[in-house]
Amino acid sequence: MEIHLAQSDGEIAACFPVMKELRPHLDGASFVPRVRLQEQTGYRLACVTVSGSPVAVAGFRVGENLAWGRFLYVDDLVTLSSERSHGYGMALLDWLENYAT
Repeated sequence: MEIHLAQSDGEIAACFPVMKELRPHLDGASFVPRVRLQEQTGYRLACVTVSGSPVAVAGFRVGENLAWGRFLYVDDLVTLSSERSHGYGMALLDWLENYAT
């Protein structure tokens, strides 16, 4: 298991089948351009990969405000239905918590 930011177009596209389980209205052709557009306002994709393939994905953004100071907001968090109950979601949340600090 490896957790990292999906940065290249190929890495982002590989996250699509996982994200589609949470957001079934999305289509593959527009997924990478939509993620790239959201990146302009701080959105990032982190993914858990097993044998090189994403099994869990989190879309998130880090912000700062007067009320809370620095914070990390999770927009999307999903694990492939076939890969649930293996601790991938918890591992991803732990990674996000460390990323935020």
